[in-house]
Amino acid sequence: MAKTKPDHQDAELVLRVYEMRREAVLRQARETLRTQFWPKSAPDAVAITSGDHPLNGAYRQVGTYWEMVYGLVRHDVVHAGFFLDSNLEGLFLFAKVEAYVDEMRKATTPLAFRNAEWVAKVCPEGQQLFDVLRARVKKLFEARG
Repeated sequence: MAKTKPDHQDAELVLRVYEMRREAVLRQARETLRTQFWPKSAPDAVAITSGDHPLNGAYRQVGTYWEMVYGLVRHDVVHAGFFLDSNLEGLFLFAKVEAYVDEMRKATTPLAFRNAEWVAKVCPEGQQLFDVLRARVKKLFEARG
């Protein structure tokens, strides 16, 4: 049963997730993916999963972080609406790869982006927010030329 109201445990988890995002390595990896990872095709998206790709370390750091924290939402550990009020960056990454996620799963693991996809497409709070982020990513992608 979904949590109907956030509580102190939710607040503690959200604050802990924020503290983790402030860690230097994760902060740099997040910035790298935000600015340098703009796949134009399935091969572009799949390429980042290769260990010798220059963005692979950042991808693994950021991707596994967001999958872990979105798992808290998917498994009803934390109140979805409360959590998503301040944790949308992983959906921004998912919006960048959404069109290629099936190919990424075939190349790596069927679990890739499972929790982010659930938040984006099944979780009612996430669905509304993801539509906005998807449009934002599309606009940013088009502006890049």
